[in-house]
Amino acid sequence: MAEKDDYLLDLLVDLGFTTPDVVAKAREEANAAGVGVVDLLVANKVIRPGDVTQAKAAQFGAEVVHLSTLKIEDDVIAMVPRDIARKYRVIPVFKTEGKVAVAIADPSDLNTIDSLTHLLHSEIELRVASDQDIEAALSKYYGGEKKAMAMDSGVFKDVIQELTLSNVEVKADDGAEEEGDAPLIRLVNQIIVDAFKMRASDIHLEPLEKRFRLRYRIDGMLQEMKSPPKRLQAPVIARLKIQAGMVISEHRVPQDGRIQSKVGNKLIDLRVSCLPTNHGESIVMRILDKEGLRLGLPELGFLTDDQQTFERIIGLPDGILLVTGPTGSGKTTTLYSCLNFINRPDRKIITVEDPVEYVLSGINQVQVHDAVGFSFATALRAILRQAPNIVMIGEIRDIETGSIAINASLTGHLVFSTLHTNDAPGAVTRLVDIGVKPFLVASSTRCLMAQRLVRKICKKCIAPYQPTEAEMRSLGLTMDDVKNANIQKGRGCENCNGSGHRGRMGIFEIFVVEDEGRKLIYDQVPTNVLRQRAREMGMRTLREDGIRKVLAGMTTPEEVIRATVGDES
Repeated sequence: MAEKDDYLLDLLVDLGFTTPDVVAKAREEANAAGVGVVDLLVANKVIRPGDVTQAKAAQFGAEVVHLSTLKIEDDVIAMVPRDIARKYRVIPVFKTEGKVAVAIADPSDLNTIDSLTHLLHSEIELRVASDQDIEAALSKYYGGEKKAMAMDSGVFKDVIQELTLSNVEVKADDGAEEEGDAPLIRLVNQIIVDAFKMRASDIHLEPLEKRFRLRYRIDGMLQEMKSPPKRLQAPVIARLKIQAGMVISEHRVPQDGRIQSKVGNKLIDLRVSCLPTNHGESIVMRILDKEGLRLGLPELGFLTDDQQTFERIIGLPDGILLVTGPTGSGKTTTLYSCLNFINRPDRKIITVEDPVEYVLSGINQVQVHDAVGFSFATALRAILRQAPNIVMIGEIRDIETGSIAINASLTGHLVFSTLHTNDAPGAVTRLVDIGVKPFLVASSTRCLMAQRLVRKICKKCIAPYQPTEAEMRSLGLTMDDVKNANIQKGRGCENCNGSGHRGRMGIFEIFVVEDEGRKLIYDQVPTNVLRQRAREMGMRTLREDGIRKVLAGMTTPEEVIRATVGDES
């Protein structure tokens, strides 16, 4: 601090705001009082706060801005999310091609400037403003503390202040709440409640070398939150392990468990995974709304023509429908929505799942228990004796499950299931690879559908958008294609936490297997040939479906490109 004061004092003298004699006298008083010389000069009104701001700006050749007199546009404010603006105490002032100008109180803080360059993925132009100006602008443009992000809530701060190592005591027997436990329990509960309110699908608690990082996955993207202090790492993890029914004394092997929690009137279920890492145990919690999904087919992201095709397929009396895609692409949600759509009193529906993630009214849901020998194959054999009309299998993992599912579809049952493949035609190769006979695949399969999830544009801050040349090239679009299109992008607002996105929807590749497709599968043609013929028969690729939704203003070019990397256009 002394070095920083020295350079500031020299500047203040050089700029004529004070004299060397005044500085020398103030230095003696400041040393005796144990305060900074500059602070003392300001407190005694020898110099003004504005003089200090002017001196800081002069040192770095930066311009001074008076934020109170500026009108900053919403799209400029949206460039710096609220949590970053508050953490680094910066205000975006304007933007130019590839640059963003930000106002900062201390231009000598190189760590903050480096961090901003990295976080904003942009070159930074410095402007200097007073502390008071920046504080007022933070309240004006980003809202007061009561409007700040949930993790900055008063409850969370109170808990952090209350907790010290001396008053945290975790009981390994039953996790009962004692007087010393209460603040820790409130902290853990607050983390879960805030995640649910922010629509997070996962909570990640990650021990790093010098901090205990907390991140939420919101709309498929990880967002870093205000982290608990590092000293609370062990107690927080121990508390969660107790709640999840894990062995609290075991730190060497991975463990899994479940937690039930009530948020308001809603009962939610958390699937908990604990993994030993270099700096402690990492906890990931998947949030499952136990009251179930209420998604219809339009909410999944189907456009009218695809929805009509899909409704026809899931209304068939028999056959198998496979939904494919990587983990986290929304396959299970799609299957649940199909079951909701066809769930009627005259149909018996049974599901076999591991685990049962959502409770659906009027449907018989069976939980697999491998530990007692109750596998997918065992469960399938049993439920076929229950005379169901429709069967849903969480995933086809092996030849035994695949064969039973195929046979069930050939004996008058409509079967839904999932596979891990990248595209729709690839599901055929996958089934043959695990040992299912090609003629069985050809005769039983009704539809193969691949899907990915893209983020929807926030309705509160949606605005027209002109795609860049690179985006148009990636999507294979021309100026004629976009001339009359409704291409949109979110500016970023409080509703979407500055991201421009809120919620997700699917993009789909639907391969309806009819006579020609069955012959190709029976002849075991290579996947690339099957894919090409499927496209000639009318199948749209994932990217082509995504492009339709970009042109309709439902998602952004960036999202479709990200979700369909490697997909043929």
